[in-house]
Amino acid sequence: MPSLLIDLGPLRASAPYRRMWLGASLSGIGTSLTTVAVGLQVYDLTGSTFNVGLVGFFALVPLVALGLYGGAVVDAYDRRRVVVATSTGLLLVGVGFTGQALFDVGSVGLLYGLVAAQNGLFAINNPARTAIVPRLLPIGLLPAANALSNLSMGVSHTLGPLLAGVLVGWWGYPGTYLIEVGLVAVALATLVALPSIPPEGEVRRAGLASVWEGLRFLGTRPNVRMTFLVDLAAMVLAMPRVLFPAIGATALGGGATTVGLLTAGIALGTMAASLLSGPLGAVRRQGLAVLVSVAGWAVAITVFGLIVVAAPGPAPGGGAHPLLWAAVAVLLLAGAADAVSSVFRMTILQAATPDALRGRLQGVFIVVVAGGPQLGQLVLGTTAQLTGEAVAAVAGGLACLAVLAALARHQPTFAHYDARDPTP
Repeated sequence: MPSLLIDLGPLRASAPYRRMWLGASLSGIGTSLTTVAVGLQVYDLTGSTFNVGLVGFFALVPLVALGLYGGAVVDAYDRRRVVVATSTGLLLVGVGFTGQALFDVGSVGLLYGLVAAQNGLFAINNPARTAIVPRLLPIGLLPAANALSNLSMGVSHTLGPLLAGVLVGWWGYPGTYLIEVGLVAVALATLVALPSIPPEGEVRRAGLASVWEGLRFLGTRPNVRMTFLVDLAAMVLAMPRVLFPAIGATALGGGATTVGLLTAGIALGTMAASLLSGPLGAVRRQGLAVLVSVAGWAVAITVFGLIVVAAPGPAPGGGAHPLLWAAVAVLLLAGAADAVSSVFRMTILQAATPDALRGRLQGVFIVVVAGGPQLGQLVLGTTAQLTGEAVAAVAGGLACLAVLAALARHQPTFAHYDARDPTP
């Protein structure tokens, strides 16, 4: 049934969009690969889930600081120049990861510093990319473009963890990080081909006043604000990625391979939902769709935690227990629910924001979307240190459901948001 399949219209309609989408996909694979490799390396150096959780803290601070300011930069300068400059910085950070592993520095502090630099650059790069999209495509293609973005993310988060799990075992950390350098270099070449995209309307100088203007605008848009709040509930309270190294070492067994499979399970769900996203363009109650899909994520993470509770430990010989496949299947459903939520949250944001403010609102978006999971690593890492990984996952899923219900009750108009009349 072709109508079920993802709409490729944006790729056909705009060659610049097509190039940017390809570059983002390649860069995403490299970043995802490095994210998993860093968690494994920190765990190898320290043996502590809490220290793995601290990776999220050192990523969160620059995401918050530069995400908000970076949005103002995006609204003040040519957006092509911004993405090229920050992508060059990401390439240099990848060289740093490779160098510290090649020379066996063994410094957790250096890894934290490189993670901070990587996420600071990402906090500017991603809002610039996203703010460019409505300039390259008509508004009617935005849901399809967001589904394509989810597909790119799904592919990146599937191949990245799988490659990390395999490459760390085969070539060690230097070879793993070197792959990221190559991917980011190719992505940079695709971004250089973008046309000049200066901001439209009145250009405000990047600074605190410009940032504050964007936040004031968000304060007057309750439905847009809700897209941020419900995602924070899901990512801060119920993002289980930080638990995977310990689960792979103890509850399910399988080590790095299990970590790669669990991480890829979420991404495979995202990719599958994106490939079958054709009907999403006809959904009008987009706010209700966001609430339902975030609830689906929370339920899936709760079930994942219950599976880990039931796991008796590694199989004889140290291999993964068969319950690994049930855990991967549940995470696949979680990823699918998150993909649907992402499509509609991004569409609501893009449809309700004028071009002059898109960079700043996308800056807030990146703080929420990227910073939320990083804060979630710290929250669940700390909870796991106190209660164990399985209990942390179950508690996180249930807490997400409770907060989601409270938010829906506080802002009832969000469930009635209609794409035909996008009231922000």
